[in-house]
Amino acid sequence: MAGRTDVLGRLLEELEKLPGVGPKSAERFCDHILRSSKEEAFALAQAIRDVKERLRSCSRCFSISETDPCHICQDPRRDHSIICVVEQPRDVLAIERAGAYRGLYHVLGGRLAPLEGVGPEQLTIKALLARLKEGTVREVVVATNPTAEGETTALALAELVKPLGLAVTRLARGMPAGASLETSSAAVVGDALRDRRPL
Repeated sequence: MAGRTDVLGRLLEELEKLPGVGPKSAERFCDHILRSSKEEAFALAQAIRDVKERLRSCSRCFSISETDPCHICQDPRRDHSIICVVEQPRDVLAIERAGAYRGLYHVLGGRLAPLEGVGPEQLTIKALLARLKEGTVREVVVATNPTAEGETTALALAELVKPLGLAVTRLARGMPAGASLETSSAAVVGDALRDRRPL
């Protein structure tokens, strides 16, 4: 970036630390901040500060929240007999955006990845099992990502949960609405066929 100063250089370096942000993207963000009003720039800085100072992990579901327990765990209108198990707090946000689920959540904090040194001890599996043994839950929806590690995690969870006598379900996968067969991958079409349902 032309006319780079120490202050500008420091901002560029910090922006480049964000995932998916390279030098060009960092320059565009910098340019936007420079052209923004002081109020807009300070509002962004304050929002970042608030996230780090005010958000915490819910002691019940391990999602992020300003309160403990979080507003979802406290909500009496939610179905407390169903727990959706996800890998990260951002997965909770994605499911909530869809607006189709009204149960509770449990955030694992990752997925089983032995080659990366992530075993059951690094995840919140023990806390999940303790919640399930309280006796109020009848179904566990496993919503780990459809990756090799996500599938391994789902299978491991099913082995641990089924002996408790609870229903264990997995998110259906397949053809998204509006997709065509010819442009979908073989894996997507295969999942759609396996997860087909009656009309």
